[in-house]
Amino acid sequence: MSELDTNLKLANDYLQKFKDKPIGHFINGKMDFPSGSETYTNITPVDQSELGEIVRGTADDVDRACNAAEAAFTDWRDMPGAERKKLLNHFADKIVERAEEIALVESMDCGQAIRFMKQAAVRGAANFRFFADKAPEARNGKSLHQDEHTNYTIRTPIGPVGVITPWNTPFMLSTWKIAPALAAGCTVVHKPAQQTTLSAMLLADIAKDAGLPDGVWNTVNGFGEVVGKALTEHQAIKAIALVGASVTGSHLMRQGADTLKRMHFELGGKNPVIVFDDADFDRALDAVVFMIYSLNGQRCTSSSRLLIQSGIKEKFMAALQERVANLRVGHPLDPQTEVGPLVHAEHYEKVMSYMDIAKEDGATTLVGGTCREDLGSGNYVAPTLFTEANNTMRISREEIFGPVLTAIDFETEEEALEIANDSEYGLTAYIWTENNGRAMRMATKVETGMLWVNSENNRNLPSPFGGIKMSGIGRDGGDYSFDFYMETKNVCIAHGTHRVPVLGR
Repeated sequence: MSELDTNLKLANDYLQKFKDKPIGHFINGKMDFPSGSETYTNITPVDQSELGEIVRGTADDVDRACNAAEAAFTDWRDMPGAERKKLLNHFADKIVERAEEIALVESMDCGQAIRFMKQAAVRGAANFRFFADKAPEARNGKSLHQDEHTNYTIRTPIGPVGVITPWNTPFMLSTWKIAPALAAGCTVVHKPAQQTTLSAMLLADIAKDAGLPDGVWNTVNGFGEVVGKALTEHQAIKAIALVGASVTGSHLMRQGADTLKRMHFELGGKNPVIVFDDADFDRALDAVVFMIYSLNGQRCTSSSRLLIQSGIKEKFMAALQERVANLRVGHPLDPQTEVGPLVHAEHYEKVMSYMDIAKEDGATTLVGGTCREDLGSGNYVAPTLFTEANNTMRISREEIFGPVLTAIDFETEEEALEIANDSEYGLTAYIWTENNGRAMRMATKVETGMLWVNSENNRNLPSPFGGIKMSGIGRDGGDYSFDFYMETKNVCIAHGTHRVPVLGR
């Protein structure tokens, strides 16, 4: 039996429980299936077959989840940080125990290659362990001494929070958002993307198994226009953390305005990777290929605009063409697969539409530009490389969010900077150069929330993660996450020596 066949058998065994009965919600510590609920069909992008029925959440379902989170908040807030640390590390242990199940279910649900999803549980557990270990210090603030007063700050959890996560790497991104909220002392109502709910239900099951108190973790499935809207507008929810599209962030900001909710948005990007003539050729080539074609190109930090200096262009593009043409597209459970099917049919159609847009723009399709019908009825797209492009083209300005790279050449450092910044987005950027002075100059001037020099996207959990412009508001990571999920209170204590102003004596 091949590794693909073995993985398929295991995946089908794990998926069977989702097919046996409709998937409901997780509210107040229990799997919840409201009587008379409408459902929708969950489709795998692998071959368009059904993975089960999922409840369409209603405003009433959201209300029950928010009320449960509100009722559980005080006890969870008041639990000593050391106790939360113990519970959340136990949660991480439970994630690791189910790593195989998480990887196989996630691959079938969202189409990501198993070679990347094998790390989903490991990364999710690492998120929980990192923030669990910080839970005892989450309330810590600063001491500010004056001659006659001492000020100190303390932090308190903001309250129940809503977490809305996307479909591209749903398991890892859910843990990245929820772990710091729980460590801070907040309770959570989670709304996963309607297209990829299965790993969210695994997380809810793990929350129960790990012993989280009832109401601390709640999950409501369904569609954004109903569930997302009700969650964002609910009076009990004090903050919304979203990973999603820029247009979604705009909608949520309007919906949360009446209740003055705190908002944290990690949104889209059209991220440049700038390769100068003096770059380490092989390392830069590896990074360029990895950062757009891994995870099917469905990655917010993907480097989807290649800015290549003219002196190296011919050699680099020839090598890049060969690498892109050699990428292995196939079933996501095949260990050899590097690019799997796109997450759902609507998104597949959107990505495919850019093949015609590129021609209309006047770009050259050097590799790909087609669907892979030879692989069956799944959402398979040939890895694509557009060349002879400029930054006015739609393929250079719009977030395609697929295995599609647009190459633009430049002559000078100043021109590269102008092209890189000529975008409504500002999430990440990547620079490849052996000139340290140039790297420092570019790092200062490139308009982005994050920048890597001579590296692909390297994960460092204490570092701030987030974008500017239409790419987001706020930062995740380390203490930055606690700044969002907690309120800072200043306490001023007089030394008894200052003169108090006197009136009316």
